[in-house]
Amino acid sequence: MSKPVPEQHRHLRTFTFGDSPALAGELLELVIKGVKTATCSTEDESNTSTPGERWVVLDGRGEPRCVIETIEITYRRFNDVDAAFAYDEGEGDRSLAYWRNAHRTYFGRLGRYSENMILMCERFRLIEVFGD
Repeated sequence: MSKPVPEQHRHLRTFTFGDSPALAGELLELVIKGVKTATCSTEDESNTSTPGERWVVLDGRGEPRCVIETIEITYRRFNDVDAAFAYDEGEGDRSLAYWRNAHRTYFGRLGRYSENMILMCERFRLIEVFGD
């Protein structure tokens, strides 16, 4: 990493959204703009969080860009994700239909998609954006 994580955040775990540098950058920008305030992952991924935990979010080049804090964790099946959560994920037109199509494709690329899969659904708040 060419930009160091600010001293007060160096103890935090790091996280990158998505599964490619381009997607990581796109989703990170939604977070920084305040549009994306939620994310989800499969229940067995290593990035599981707890309310109150803070993370340094990296961009697609691995550069630290901001800190987020988990405020809520719920577990639900893919088909039980509701329109409010889809909206908070902030992607596309923010509809449940868009969310389902995008996440079916995403989890399919990972070889993990199932309509009954359990997701860790996380809501978070933006704590700090690092300057350039």
